[in-house]
Amino acid sequence: MFGSSSCSNPQYRAALAWAEEVTLVSETHASDEAYPAASAAFAPKDLVDLTITIAAMNAFNRLGAPFRLPVKAKA
Repeated sequence: MFGSSSCSNPQYRAALAWAEEVTLVSETHASDEAYPAASAAFAPKDLVDLTITIAAMNAFNRLGAPFRLPVKAKA
């Protein structure tokens, strides 16, 4: 999905790839290729923070969708 991103910032691309890997963990099982790529782009604490943020957003989406929580548009 994010592999087609035109962003040239390597760390941003690594964050998007890691987000996809973590989000699809039931399919990817956090592949052996993904972790070294992510850890090369981020300091250990930053990778932990990024992963926690991804997990939080995934949890919010997994709770919000079934309960039909409305998404408010920004003005």
